[in-house]
Amino acid sequence: DVQLQASGGGSVQAGGSLKLSCTASGLSFDDYAIGWFREAPGKKREGVGCISNHDGGARYYDLAKGRFTISSDNDKKIVYLQLNNLKPEDTARYYCAAEQKWCSRNQSMYKYWGRGTQVTVSS
Repeated sequence: DVQLQASGGGSVQAGGSLKLSCTASGLSFDDYAIGWFREAPGKKREGVGCISNHDGGARYYDLAKGRFTISSDNDKKIVYLQLNNLKPEDTARYYCAAEQKWCSRNQSMYKYWGRGTQVTVSS
C-alpha cells in the first residue's frame, strides 16, 4: 500500500521558518512525482510546488517562489518543504501527494494523498 506521511508542522511567528517532511512508502520516486499543497480554512486547496526525477528538479507555484524550497532524499523516500520568511497568510494545513512521474498543476492527477500537517503563523 502507498502511504504518505507529512510531518514537521507547528506554530511560528511571522518571519520564522519550518521544514516539513513527506515520508513515502510503497512507491518509488523513479515512478512518482511528489507535490505539496495547502488548504486554509474557508479557502480552496492550492498548489505549493512539486518535485520529480523526470522533471529535472522542483517546480513552484507563484506563492512559493523565493521563500519555499522543495528537496528530496531518494534513498530515504522523503521529500522536504522548507518554509522561510513565513507570513500569517501561510497558515494552512500542508499536504503531500503523489502522481505518476511528472508534476502536474491538475490536482486531480494526484492519486495518493497524505493527511497533512498544520502550519500556523502568528503576526
